[in-house]
This record gives sequence, C-alpha cells and structure tokens, in this order.
Amino acid sequence: MTECRFKVPRKPWHLPFLAEPEELRGLRNVMRLHLGVWGLPHMIDAAQLCLTELVTNVITHVGRGTPTTLAVSMRGGSLRLEVTDPDARALPTLLAATTEGDESGRGMALVDAVATRWGVVLRAESKVTWCELATGLSSADGHVAEPGVDTAEALLSLYCYLDHHAAGGDATSFSVALAEQTAIQIVADLLDWLRAHGCDPSDTLDQALTRCEVAAS
Repeated sequence: MTECRFKVPRKPWHLPFLAEPEELRGLRNVMRLHLGVWGLPHMIDAAQLCLTELVTNVITHVGRGTPTTLAVSMRGGSLRLEVTDPDARALPTLLAATTEGDESGRGMALVDAVATRWGVVLRAESKVTWCELATGLSSADGHVAEPGVDTAEALLSLYCYLDHHAAGGDATSFSVALAEQTAIQIVADLLDWLRAHGCDPSDTLDQALTRCEVAAS
C-alpha cells in the first residue's frame, strides 16, 4: 500500500495593533488560540515569551501607541514570529538577562535563549524584528511525532486509503477534516463493538479521555 500522510493546514496570519502594555495579554491569548488550532500547544509558552519581548521592545524603544503588526507563519519545521514597526533606527540590542525585574525587562536575551535564530530586516520606512522557534516538525504541514499520534496516523491513513481506493482515487495525502470524520467513524465502530460484547462505552470513553489528558499535560 502506498504510504499516506495527513496534512495539517497552517495558514500564515497577521494582526495589526497599537504597541501598548495593555495589548500584551490579548496578543498572548491570540497566539495561544492559533497555536492550539495549529496543533502546536507545546509551542505556546515559548511563542508567548518571544512575542512579549518583541512587542515590549517596540514599546520601550519606539514608543507607546506605535502602529505595529504581528505576523506568524511556518518556515519548514520552524515557527516564525515577525513584529513590524515604523522606526528603522531603533534597533534591538542583545544584552545579558538579569534576575531582577519582570519578564518584559529582560530584553532580547530571552529571545536569543529560546529561539533558534532571530534578526532584523530594515526597510525604507519600517523594520521587521523576527525570530524562529523549532517545533520538532519535519515539515510545515506535519504533525508532532509521538507514539500515540503516530499510531493514530497509521490507522487513519489505512481507513482513508481504503475508502479512497474503493472510490477509484489514488491520492496519497488527505486533509485533517477528512481525518476527523474518519476518526469519528472509527470511534463509533469501536464503541458499537464494545457494546455488542457487553462493555460500557461511556466508561471506555472516560478512560480514553483521561489518558489523552494525561498525555497532553
């Protein structure tokens, strides 16, 4: 059988905002929600930290209320954050982090410690400060390699391949939407099998959800 692969769509997005300390909480929440949708919950803490530092750098060195844009995308297996502001003169400087003060006062040293790389792109009337974080993915549309996830991927691929092949198709990659529908069918079939053999499907679901929550924590 031809090897099949599910693609996780991660469309680049951007968000204009005014650089104010009060905006940071909302920006971090937006980042958390997007990374959850992208299937990258393990990246939330690092991405929020870098976002905080990049925006704080604009607030401190360019000024409060500066029109700024956050852009997030995938570059291969890396998560890329870009913060654009209109001042091409106030460049970020890498200074040693200190143990005093709050997190936002530690500057680009924290970004340097967390990111695989970072830099600045100067334009005619603006600059883009960016950083990239390693996600552990082999490609921009891949999934995190974990035993349970890999097992499910193989099972879903088999089901989808057989259904697609029976319909006369020959595709070797499928959408997450299709995988979701296939997973629902698989779960329903398994619960029917358990019910037919005298087991309680509700108890099985509770145990499965508990294991899933433990694995995600």
